[in-house]
Amino acid sequence: MIGSELAQQIVERAMKIIPFSVNVMDARGIIIASGNVDRIGDLHPGAQLALARAGTVEIDDAAIPNLPGAKAGINLPLSVRGEICGVVGITGQPEQVRQFGELVRLTAEMILEQAQLIGELQREKKYREEFVFQLITQSGMSSASMEAWAARLGIDVRQTRAVIVLELAEEMQRPDVALSRLQRVQTELATHWPALLMAVINPRELALLEPFDASGGHRERSTRARKRLQALADVLDEELGKSSVLAMGVALPGLDGAAASYQAAKNTARVGRLRDPQRQLFSYYELSLPVLLSGLDVGWQAEQLQQLLVRLKASDGKSGTLLKTLTAWFANNTHPSSTAKAMHIHRNTLDYRLQKIGELTGLDLDNTDDRLLLYVALQLKNPSSS
Repeated sequence: MIGSELAQQIVERAMKIIPFSVNVMDARGIIIASGNVDRIGDLHPGAQLALARAGTVEIDDAAIPNLPGAKAGINLPLSVRGEICGVVGITGQPEQVRQFGELVRLTAEMILEQAQLIGELQREKKYREEFVFQLITQSGMSSASMEAWAARLGIDVRQTRAVIVLELAEEMQRPDVALSRLQRVQTELATHWPALLMAVINPRELALLEPFDASGGHRERSTRARKRLQALADVLDEELGKSSVLAMGVALPGLDGAAASYQAAKNTARVGRLRDPQRQLFSYYELSLPVLLSGLDVGWQAEQLQQLLVRLKASDGKSGTLLKTLTAWFANNTHPSSTAKAMHIHRNTLDYRLQKIGELTGLDLDNTDDRLLLYVALQLKNPSSS
């Protein structure tokens, strides 16, 4: 079916080319757009003949008495991909308008073809977006249905993929304005990476799903993740500036892997913002330990871990010297000389502070289990630690 808006676009385009009134009729022969608006909604006898014959019909003054309501002119059927979908007519004596017939028909069919292609692309985009949404949110579809869906889209679910979450930081922004920004972001990303799978999760969150090379060591994966996040940030800088956060989750294969990667990306964004509010790009591969530990920051486990630092913080006062020393000690892999050098203090001063930390926490810093407990507590309690 030809919509009235599209039909009116054909009329306006054609009447810029030729000095005659143009009509567009649907597959029933009803005028849905015209240079003479009074004719819209009328049955067009010439169009009905053109549809019945599947060919061009000319109406001259002699034929008008036999076709009530008809006017002199030429009527040409419109075809899109081999199927007749309507008729375009030019009002005027056939010998005057005949020369413009094919030009007008070609113009009309080109507009219809473009509209159909755009519609198909938009439907494909929505189909892919809904697949990503269902995949990463696990909203209840069976694995068999998701696998069949992926097959129709040409997506190999066995491939290792990572989810990247884009979160808009301006929480005070109206949801409709935020959603409009995300839609512009989608358009920009699709221009650079047409095959990129993405879905709007809520008005302030966009999820991207893409293959990720998880081979090599942790450092190699971290480097790849950082480069990919930076490439995305470079493209989106003009649209979003500093008002967003990009976070990549762990790369995993399979249907369940995508959902797990999404949750990892969300946790990475949360942990990253806590540790460094000024940064915009966060990767699971750079924050894997605090992200994995993030489940311990609530509940009774969190209370137990926090108690380890209560006396330490109370003794530290406003200076925070002991916490800073502990942070530096772990940052330098518990190496005394490196820690003392980094803090610009004497080795004996460091030894005294570490002894004091042990006394206040009741932990033996020479014991591996005690060190690990203190390190985990510090990670959860002090987001700026590394």
